[in-house]
Parts: sequence; structure tokens; C-alpha cells
Amino acid sequence: MIAKALSTFRSLLIAVFIGLFSLQAHAGSNDFGDYTVLWSVLPSTFLAPEIAQANDLQRSKGIGIVNIAIMEENEDGSMSPVSGQVEGKVSNDIQQVRFLAFRRIQEGDSVYFIAEYQYSSGELMTFNITARPTGHQQDLAIRFAHTLFSD
Repeated sequence: MIAKALSTFRSLLIAVFIGLFSLQAHAGSNDFGDYTVLWSVLPSTFLAPEIAQANDLQRSKGIGIVNIAIMEENEDGSMSPVSGQVEGKVSNDIQQVRFLAFRRIQEGDSVYFIAEYQYSSGELMTFNITARPTGHQQDLAIRFAHTLFSD
């Protein structure tokens, strides 16, 4: 089921899947019953220049990308992307907090939210993200941590 959901991410997830074979990129999901929030983190340098340009993203050492998708379970058990709102912040190991400015991107039926953030190589970053599907009254809160290294 998650594999089907991951297949709806297009351009940006190509870079994530390539990056998953290294320790640089990281992806996961949190299940909330009818909804699943998928997330991935990768260095912006993993993006092909044309993908970065098409999505108005900066490719640079020290800039990471966090990618969020909200999926809803269909009656047949498959997953479909849904729109909504995503907000969040990222903090480093000395509790310096930076708010994330998520942008909604839609490519065909796929909907995802991306934000850029700055990091120092080897720095543990903790993400606190809140997703709210359109028409859903409750926030879906996720928390995860990851360390990126400059290439």
C-alpha cells in the first residue's frame, strides 16, 4: 500500500529513490487510519538541475529538501494523494528552530508539499510537521530526525 502511495511522487522522489541507496536521503511514513503522511528528506544537490529549476529549488551544499505528501486510503485499499495544508519547523541539536515555508506542488493527480532548509554537514535535524488534509478537522502531527552530510 505504501509502495503504491510512493509511486505518486514524481520528479522529486526520483532523486529520493536514488538517494536511498546512500545514507544521505531518508524517507518514511506515519499512518493515521484513513490518512498516511509520507515524508522524505534529501540534500538539494541530489536533485537534477532541471528538476530543481522546474520546481524553483536551489541546489547547494548545506540546503536540504523536505517533501511531504498526504495520502488517503480508498475503499479498495489503494492510496490517493489529497490536498491540504502543511506547516512545520526544524531544529538542530542545540535547539535552534527554523520555520519551514512549505509550497504546494501539483503534477497531474500528485500533490506534495516541499520546503528548503539550511543545515550544517553532520548536524542532526529534528522535524516537527503538521499536515491537515482538506476537509479534515484534525491535524496529523509527525516528528522525525535525520542527519545530512554535504557531498
